[in-house]
Formats: sequence, C-alpha cells, structure tokens
Amino acid sequence: MKFLGHKGDPRHSVLRWRIILLNTIVFAVLIAGVTWVQASRANLVDERQTGVEEEARVVASTLAEYATLSEGRGINVQSASELLRDLVGPTRLRARLYDTDGQLIVDTRYILSRNAVQVAELPPVDRWSRFKQWIEDLYESMMGVRPNTHYEPYLEGGQDGRIYREVNTALEGQTTSTKRIDEHNKLVLSTAAPVQRFKAIYGVLFVSTEGGDIDEILRLERTKLIEVFAIATLMMLIASLWLSWNIAEPMRRLAEAADRVRRGKAGREQVPDMSKRGDEIGELAESMSAMTRALYDRIDAIESFAADVAHELKNPLTSLRSAVDMFARATDEESRMRLLGIVRADVKRIDRLITDISDASRLDAELSRETATPVDIAKLLETIVEIYQMMELPRGVKIALKLSLPPDAAVMGRDERLGQVIRNLVDNAVSFSPKDGTVAISAHTDPGWVVITVDDTGPGIPPDNVETIFKRFYTERPQDHDFGKNSGLGLSIVRQITEGTGGRVWAENRPEGGARFVVQLPLAAPWN
Repeated sequence: MKFLGHKGDPRHSVLRWRIILLNTIVFAVLIAGVTWVQASRANLVDERQTGVEEEARVVASTLAEYATLSEGRGINVQSASELLRDLVGPTRLRARLYDTDGQLIVDTRYILSRNAVQVAELPPVDRWSRFKQWIEDLYESMMGVRPNTHYEPYLEGGQDGRIYREVNTALEGQTTSTKRIDEHNKLVLSTAAPVQRFKAIYGVLFVSTEGGDIDEILRLERTKLIEVFAIATLMMLIASLWLSWNIAEPMRRLAEAADRVRRGKAGREQVPDMSKRGDEIGELAESMSAMTRALYDRIDAIESFAADVAHELKNPLTSLRSAVDMFARATDEESRMRLLGIVRADVKRIDRLITDISDASRLDAELSRETATPVDIAKLLETIVEIYQMMELPRGVKIALKLSLPPDAAVMGRDERLGQVIRNLVDNAVSFSPKDGTVAISAHTDPGWVVITVDDTGPGIPPDNVETIFKRFYTERPQDHDFGKNSGLGLSIVRQITEGTGGRVWAENRPEGGARFVVQLPLAAPWN
C-alpha cells in the first residue's frame, strides 16, 4: 500500500521525509565521529614521529656545533650533558648520545630530575585484572590502537647502541626513524640522527618517546570514539522510540479499532481521531473513520430500507386480504366486481413496489461496479425529450427543451443512469401538471458545473416537504392519478444517482407557480 502526502504526490510524503531525515542524521553523526577519530588516530603517530625527527635533527645540529671536539672527532661529555638537559628536559622525550663506536655517552634518563623516580606498570595478578587486561588488549588490537603485529619489539640496548638498526644507519650519515612495542605493549617511537659537522660524524643522537606517551593520547582518542558511539546509539534509541510511538503505536491502535469494528461486539466502535498529526497516518485514520461512518450509515440505511419495505408492502397486503375476505361474503355481482378491482389494484401496487424496491436495492452495487464515461448532456436531453414528444402524455401535457450548453459540455457517468434521473423528474413533473400544462427542461453551465432544471406548472411543493419528497416511499399524488402507479422511490433514486456522480439535486417552488427540480453535475472537462 502506498500512502500519498497532502498533495497526492509521493514526493510530498511527510512521514517518508521524517524517517529519511532522522536516519540520515543518526548515520551522519556516527560516520562523522568514526571518521574524525580514525583520522586522528591514523595521523597522530605519524605526526608524533615527525616531531621526534625534527627534535632529533635540531638537537644533533646543536651538539655538533657546541659539544664536539675537533681533535679526534670526539664529544665533550660535559657540554653535551648540559645541552641535552636544556634542550630535551622540557619535552617528554628520552635522548641517548652514542660515540662513533656505538657506545653510550649520555642518557637523559639519568640526568633529568623528572626521571628520579621510575614508575613501571606491573602485570595483573588477579583473574579480574587479567581479564580486563585481556579485553583491553583485544579491543586495542581490533580497533588498531596498537597493532602489535606490525611493529618489532623494543629492547633496552644498555651501553651498546648498535642493537638499534637506526643507530647503525645514522653512523653512516642518515637520519632514520622506527616504531616499536615495549614489554608492556606500549608504543615507542625512536629516531637516530648523526652528530655531524663538515661531513664528519662525531656520534649519534638517539631520541625516543617514553613508553606510554602515545598510548595515553590514543587512549583519550579511544574514549572519544566510545563517546561518539554512545551518543549515536542514544540517538538511534531515541529515534527508534519516537518512530515507534509516532508510527507503530498509532498503526496498532488503528488495527485494533478495525478489528473491533469488524467484530461488532461492543456496539458502534469509533476509530481514534488522529487528524491533528498532519501526516499519512492522520490521513489514514481520517479515511478509516469516514469509512466506518459510511459503513454504519449503510447499515442504518439497510435497516431503515427493510423497515420501509415491510411497511409499504403491509398496506397493500392488508387491503388485499380484506378484499379477499369480503369477496367470499359478497352476495351480488356489483360488489364482487368492485372488490375484484381492489384486488387487481393491490396486486398491481405490490408488483410496482417489488420492481422499484429491486431496482433501488441494486442501485448502489451497480453504481460502484459501473465505469464512468463522458456523457454528452445535450444529446442525452434531446433524445429523452424526443421520446416523450412521441408519446401520448396524460392530460395533454407538453414537453419543452431549452439548451444553453457549449459543444463540449459533458459529465462523467453512465448515460442510462443519468437518463433515469431525467426520466424520473419528468414523470414526476407530468404527474403534477394540470391539463394542457407544460414541463420545461433547460440546461446551462456554471463554472465547472452543468445545471439541469425541470419545471412544471402544478400546485408546487409544500414548504415543509421540499426535502421530505426525496425520502424513500414518500408519495403525495393528485386524486386522479392512477392508484398504485408510484412507489415513492423515484425521487430517492434521483438523489442516489446524482450524488453517486459527484453532483447534487434539490427542489424549490417557482415564483410564478409550480415546482422546480435542479440537478447540478460536475463537468467532465474544462470548458470555455
């Protein structure tokens, strides 16, 4: 089933755009957060490594300028220690200075005050701590915080710096960087830069991060990632609850109301009023409510119709039974003939009632099944009037037609049904017309409508009955009208057919005398 928006176009669906907007916002927040955190994590290590390289080059150049000895390509240990203390102290880096043989000369770990107390993380001892550590390692491995498999292990070289590959490369005059993982599974970034002056190498400066520096920053980024996921999850939950409350719950209520109406055990059930929602569910509830009211109206109409039929059939049957009983006791031929005439009239009336009742009861079903087509109103009226003019109407009544219609005036419907409307109105007008009277039929157009009027010169309609005459089985005929000829369903059928085509019909009295019936039908196409 496809619900349409207020303008009847699926592109204007309020509910569809609400769902798209909410899911887009949630998805955008999640993607943006993950992209932001992942980009930060991916760039953080590289940015930190670049910083370590720049620091190593600057410090190595400073040492080459102020702490080297021209004799024997040596290094002044005292000057180098002071320079490293001043240059490396403000940073969170560790610097080691090696001579040309790869032997350790200075290590800032032992000359800086911040390293007076060494703190080392002990391995977990209890099961819960080991379990938490295992979960953390697994998470970090999956999220790529410290992908152990990509980096080689970090080992303390002691006095010999040649165990580090980058130190050996620096002794050849090239600055090299490496990423490693220490025994506590923490990332260590290192750079070895040659202490070089006039192409002469005096030693190697080995600069590295302390274990855990990068991990702490990554841990903060990981916390941000969790926060982003938590916020996205919360927004999804809120959106789901909102959608459930605004879509699933109303649909459930409508389904329950429809089931109650179908069962009909609690009387006349009402569909919940959701017209204030302003979306497709509100429109659906309003349509279901209108459908339910129409169903109840149809049930009431059927019950009323059945009661009216029983009442209308009871009168001629009562008269017929009385006439038959009296016919058996009649002693003279004149009485029998009069009673026989009453029997014939009652049978005729019953036959007329059954025929009209059958037509009226089938009318709704036939109107719903029939396919509407454009009907040329002018041609239809001309044909009907031509037929009546060839007939001998009672009391010498004449039929006149006046058309003021454009050539393309047409309405959507069935010509036989619209013809039935006109014939019923003409028959009604003829029955009330005096001797040598005239029934005038006219048609003209209003913007978007065709208006057909049927006028007679009879006694008119009592003011209190201008609406009552359209009710079923209502009839008030002249005294000289044939008994049993009318069932009182003609005008009711006129209204039923007219409203079925989207039009309306009403009655009024003419100022100059007589009655006027007006039928207003929608035009099938614009006219000029």
